[in-house]
Amino acid sequence: MSPSEAVGFAVGLTGGIGSGKTAVADMFALQGAAIVDSDAIAHALTAPGGAAIAAIAERFGDQYIGADGALDRQRMRERVFADASAKAALESILHPRIRELAIGQAAAARRHSPYVIFVVPLLIESGGWRDRVDRILLVDCSPATQEARVCARNRFDATLVRTIIAQQARRSERLQAADDVLVNEGPLDQLRPRVEWLHRSYCEYARGSADRL
Repeated sequence: MSPSEAVGFAVGLTGGIGSGKTAVADMFALQGAAIVDSDAIAHALTAPGGAAIAAIAERFGDQYIGADGALDRQRMRERVFADASAKAALESILHPRIRELAIGQAAAARRHSPYVIFVVPLLIESGGWRDRVDRILLVDCSPATQEARVCARNRFDATLVRTIIAQQARRSERLQAADDVLVNEGPLDQLRPRVEWLHRSYCEYARGSADRL
């Protein structure tokens, strides 16, 4: 059975840092969609005893592993932002593991949900995800809104936030790739009617996909 057959109808939810992906995913979860969060999987892989820790330590050195046995995220963030080859090396360790675990979680969730949403911040940038989802849903906002939200939420320096944004896919690239777009520039409540409409549409797509099997 292929990954798509195991998962059923799947939506890839993406967006730049600070766009509101998690909040939107929570809204879909309340509607009954199964949510598989690649960031949560990545955190588990790099937590104390995580399945990626040994490979990261071997590739980058023990100095990138904290005293608690977890990835030293601050040190690694500084490294990969300054060194494209290090970024590629880290992704080569994490991305295949994330995809494997995400497919497994989605296949299990298929039994009790009409469809699956994969929350993947780097869906556009990461190879393979477009082939694993039936539709791409983009949560979109301006770079200025991203910067303001992340500075307030994470207390990051504005320069760091701009660096993160610059290393992600361009807004125009995400918009071009998206099948559906949620513009999130204001209060989250304004998104609820659109989320409810999309949920109904995705349920219809899922039923159509099941009928073709």
